[in-house]
Amino acid sequence: MKEVTGDLWIVKADARVITTNGVVKKNGAAVMGRGVALQAAQRFPDLPLLLGHSIKRWGNIPQNFEFGDVTVVTLPVKHHWGERASLSLITSSIRLLTQLTDMMAWKVVVLPRPGCGNGGLSWGAVRPVIAPLLDDRFTIAYQAGLC
Repeated sequence: MKEVTGDLWIVKADARVITTNGVVKKNGAAVMGRGVALQAAQRFPDLPLLLGHSIKRWGNIPQNFEFGDVTVVTLPVKHHWGERASLSLITSSIRLLTQLTDMMAWKVVVLPRPGCGNGGLSWGAVRPVIAPLLDDRFTIAYQAGLC
């Protein structure tokens, strides 16, 4: 696992990971109201409905979506948007992300510090859990001064 200071949307990558929760609104759209999930929803307006459909069909697991030449992968870190992030959910999501990365043959996958920021966890608590699971294909991109 590599770590860089930078913008998730600018760092060169085959896939861009966003942290998400498992809540689907009455209109069928996933709740994507904060952080990188909100940024993704603003960049790709179809994403909330696509993710909502996927959550209903497959559950709260990592999913990948193609938008032109951009691949967005969701990484569940919360069961509900109002809760703190769950280290056990982060761990299972990271394991599934590595399997998906193998299957899709991605060479560079960029992700934020999962569970930090809006998730309420410290990077000091999350890093030792996920670092052993992520090889050098994975780059953690973070903004200086934030989480």
